[in-house]
Amino acid sequence: QVQLVESGGGLVQAGGSLRLSCAASGSGFSINTMSWYRQAPEKQREFVASITSGGSTNYADSVKGRFTISRGNAKNTVDLQMNRLKPEDTAVYYCYAIVGVDSRHYQYWGQGTQVTVSS
Repeated sequence: QVQLVESGGGLVQAGGSLRLSCAASGSGFSINTMSWYRQAPEKQREFVASITSGGSTNYADSVKGRFTISRGNAKNTVDLQMNRLKPEDTAVYYCYAIVGVDSRHYQYWGQGTQVTVSS
């Protein structure tokens, strides 16, 4: 069993910055891909950014040039640096991971962290 725990959400003014972190814990697993998704009120959950075990990154068009996903300093962690935040970035941000365990792949979600951007 793998657990994902997010941290770093909060309230910030438009134009400000926040850094989210996600830590994967458990045993006997390897990270394939870690991603961030977000869900605004009354909207569907949407992809934000991802990073593979090889370091390849991918971003939603809406956050390109403003958000940066990277591996954290600790093992099995991923960070999301969010700059020039906009009110439309307000959402619950979820960490998502695809992990390998004994030649099988599993998907896990974190519990989410609230990001609120005031205008």
